[in-house]
Amino acid sequence: MPELPEVEITARLLDQATRGAKVESAVAPGINAMKTFKPPLDGLAGDQVAGIRRRGKLLIVDFASGLSLLTHLMSAGRLQLFGKRAGPKDRTSRVLIRLEGDGEAGRELRLREFGTKQRAWAKLLPAGEIEDDEEVVKLGPEAWPEPVPAEAVSTTDRPLYSLLRDQRTLAGIGRTWADEILWSARLSPFKRAADLDPSETESLIRAIHDRLDGAISFYERELSLPLPDKLPKPLEVHGREGEPCTRCGAEIHAVHYSEYVLCYCPEEQTGGQPLKDRRLSRLLK
Repeated sequence: MPELPEVEITARLLDQATRGAKVESAVAPGINAMKTFKPPLDGLAGDQVAGIRRRGKLLIVDFASGLSLLTHLMSAGRLQLFGKRAGPKDRTSRVLIRLEGDGEAGRELRLREFGTKQRAWAKLLPAGEIEDDEEVVKLGPEAWPEPVPAEAVSTTDRPLYSLLRDQRTLAGIGRTWADEILWSARLSPFKRAADLDPSETESLIRAIHDRLDGAISFYERELSLPLPDKLPKPLEVHGREGEPCTRCGAEIHAVHYSEYVLCYCPEEQTGGQPLKDRRLSRLLK
């Protein structure tokens, strides 16, 4: 799933490439993608892209008319810019914003989605209504670029892994970067936030900022348009089950859920003991 670093670099690169471009047409091939019908999407024809920005994991395409396209990529969505139009056999596109301009005829901003579940969505709204949208209202403070307030991560009894992924607590972190942040802070995914001592709270706050900031800096160095379907990620622990920890050499372990895997270093995060079962584990240190 694209998370804050991936959405941030997507917004930056697409903003640079499309700001000021005139919209030729806009259509939604994905039958379930558009969650609004007034104003109509095809009314964007003749409009102009005013900018592309991020809020949490959401992408927002602003137009000169005062309308904004609010999009959520969900687990398998991508917002990408292509130099030619989608063909008749295209099965991944959910929303197509076709652009025109000097030497740019045929460019297309596409909300695409891979797989069969079709969860990615978009809403066309007046820009002034974005902050009042139900998906935006429920978001907590941004996890980056400002340091996270200590009270956001230390005044609840919830396990750290679920706390970090809760968009109502912090906007932008998902499974991948929760693993990386907790590894950096040397904290168990299942340690409860209320049990953190001051030094652990400080380590967690620092790890949140440093890992997200480092990922964005990596993307700035490594990525350019066109964005690939799968971004290279600077990961130390997520998705590396069975590999040696790059800090201590211990084997990376994982807790398997039905739709995802949580990865951690038992030597540095759980006192040297592997988490046998997510429901039975009481390893909180």
